[in-house]
Amino acid sequence: MNSGKRVAAMHRVPGRRVGVALAAGVAVTLGAALSVQPATAGESDARAVGLHVENGRLVESTGNDFVIRGANHAHAWFTDQLGALGDIKELGANTVRVVLSSGHQWERTTPDQVAEIVAECKANRLICVLEVHDTTGYGEQSAAVSLDAAADYWVSVLGELQGEEDHIIVNIGNEPFGNTGYEAWSADTTAAIGKLRDAGFEHTIMVDAPNWGQDWTGTMRDGAQDVYASDPTGNTVFSIHMYGVYNAPGAVEEYLNTFVDAGLPILVGEFGHNHSDGDPDEDAIMATAEQLDLGYLGWSWSGNSSEVGYLDLVNGFDPAQLTEWGERLFHGENGVAATAEEATIYN
Repeated sequence: MNSGKRVAAMHRVPGRRVGVALAAGVAVTLGAALSVQPATAGESDARAVGLHVENGRLVESTGNDFVIRGANHAHAWFTDQLGALGDIKELGANTVRVVLSSGHQWERTTPDQVAEIVAECKANRLICVLEVHDTTGYGEQSAAVSLDAAADYWVSVLGELQGEEDHIIVNIGNEPFGNTGYEAWSADTTAAIGKLRDAGFEHTIMVDAPNWGQDWTGTMRDGAQDVYASDPTGNTVFSIHMYGVYNAPGAVEEYLNTFVDAGLPILVGEFGHNHSDGDPDEDAIMATAEQLDLGYLGWSWSGNSSEVGYLDLVNGFDPAQLTEWGERLFHGENGVAATAEEATIYN
């Protein structure tokens, strides 16, 4: 299977009926489903270093509120395209989410490569979210590995990441459950966070939703408070991926507002303008994120397989060849160029 096919596989949500049902009716239940007290961890946490969470918001060590705006880049399959980070920065992004591999499904991203990515992020004045992709669809995708296996990978590259807490967010594993076995998401996510903290990670940790990232079952929504409380540093943020399930403004607004109302940090870690499982409402996603001052990261820079080639932001990794989706994300209303603010750590 070529690298383009691998990119396509991560967005699988079997059965369009799920997305239509959620957008049409289930959204009205989201606001009431997460009944928790506002999260306050981080206010007096002496361990908080670099990027961290305060009062449900991601902030820099300077105390500046930081709103992630940018794109995803599939580095693990295109290791010769590291220059994409600079190109994404030139289009106005303040953050890039970079795909790594633990070596279980694809060629392992080595410690030296991790160090190179970190250096490239800093050279281009970007915040980088680093994610292990081998967990995608665990429980349903036979080749996928557990969050525990992803955590082991992170521990193996800790030396390349220590001291970079101002610049790097650790996204433990991409879309760590499909639509099978997702009930274990809370326990497995809590355990993985604990393994990283025990190993000495002080970075902000990002955790993806199950159900191929879209949480149509409400599993992350309902378990978020307990997962957040399990982190002794209080520096965990939640990432929802918005594709066909989020095909109407109500579904987008209800889901994001549920976290905001609970005082829990949330962002849209992936989304597109179209998808095989339905038609995401990218206008509502970007408008709601801007209204609530939440981050978003569009999928993806370039290299998607032909089935989902419309998700490429540029053609052939060429920043001069923005696609329709690229124009929308970077230059459209509530887009990256108009809304992203560079991290103050670079000032």
